[in-house]
Amino acid sequence: MYLPDLKQDFRKYVFLNMIGSFGISLYILADTFFIAKGLGTEGLAALNLALPVFNFLNGFGLMFGIGGSTKFSIFYCHTDRIETDQIFTNTILGMLNIALIFEILGLFFSKPITLLLGAEAHVFELTHEYLKMILLFSPAFLLNQVMLCFVRNDSAPRLATAAMLVSSTVNVILDWNFIFMRHMGMKGAALATCLSPLFSIAVMSLHVASGWNAFQFRFQKPSFLMIREIISLGFSNFVTELAAGIVIIVFNILILKLKGNTGVAAYGIVANIAIVIISLYTGISYGIQPLMSREHGAHDKKALKYLLTESLKLSGIISLMIYLWIFFTSSGIAGIFNSEENLQLQQMAETGLRLYFTAIPFMGINIINTVFFTSLEKPKPAQLLSLLRGVILVLPLGVLFSKLWDITGIWLTVPAAEAITCITGILIYLIQVKPEITEKPKDPFEAYYD
Repeated sequence: MYLPDLKQDFRKYVFLNMIGSFGISLYILADTFFIAKGLGTEGLAALNLALPVFNFLNGFGLMFGIGGSTKFSIFYCHTDRIETDQIFTNTILGMLNIALIFEILGLFFSKPITLLLGAEAHVFELTHEYLKMILLFSPAFLLNQVMLCFVRNDSAPRLATAAMLVSSTVNVILDWNFIFMRHMGMKGAALATCLSPLFSIAVMSLHVASGWNAFQFRFQKPSFLMIREIISLGFSNFVTELAAGIVIIVFNILILKLKGNTGVAAYGIVANIAIVIISLYTGISYGIQPLMSREHGAHDKKALKYLLTESLKLSGIISLMIYLWIFFTSSGIAGIFNSEENLQLQQMAETGLRLYFTAIPFMGINIINTVFFTSLEKPKPAQLLSLLRGVILVLPLGVLFSKLWDITGIWLTVPAAEAITCITGILIYLIQVKPEITEKPKDPFEAYYD
């Protein structure tokens, strides 16, 4: 592809998706802020105990969304409309089966799940109210993720961004209304969050209604082979989100034993700020994914190298700016969510913010490397990185570090896991991928004959 055009596409896709991803991350942050103000430390702890459910929902949504839209982008220019419709249809069919499972869990197993997440007696009801509502609205969350990925990959990144921003704005307005005006408490916070994706889906339906879309749902028998391919391409995203949820559960249990609900509330502040910060790196990956898939389909190695290099540069600049901001304003950030002026909560949250976010330079590189490998149809390296940073390293390091250094060890676990994963990803790139995307020097005789 002509480089100036690629530069323009890079800026447009990445900028729009960073805004959109940042906006959608405000779902949880808005809940965190309003719950902290309206329900105090116990509400904040309850929210953090229920937070892994969002990770699981996002994981399945991204698995089908990223997997399906990646395949859609690769075949977009080489197939007719029937085949791209088949990709979308099988993505939706696979997603609906997962949505059914979440519905059953919400209807019949929400209380056992709440206990499994570690909710104690005095925060059980708050956690259960939030959790059950999220599970019952799971089809909306899953469909929203899938539609965002397909609309973004179908040359409509602006509409996808608009949908995410509308959704987040609605969530903030409803949070304020339900918690403070209608005094609905935790149930109100959950309902506000659950209604938000419906507005996002409504905005994206304009793309389908316009007739400019290159995909639509067709009633047909599912292709289990195609669904398996879609899952394979999106599996690393699923593992990342699933692992993040598991990490939150394990960290909550460890911190409960060390510092009680106040410690969980402090971790809730850190974890929710992390969601917002990670959304910026996720936005970069969402932006480059359709471009990388397109250039991979066109066999343009020079374009792939350009996209990877520019993404890593942008990630590095963002990491430096964010960490400086956190380091010098950690007291103010913690204070926003400490409405009860709990000194212990304040001190733990400040320390946690400064230590935990030493991980962000490595996070950015790992997220970009994962989507890079996925876009090149190399799911195994992408899955390995996701497993390393999410499960294989984090869980044993968390247990070990907490025994060695108490809660300080908890804060240092993620930086250590991300750093080791980063080194692994760089080695995989240098050994396995770089030789494939490096342009070979032209034969001098070839130039002569040309």
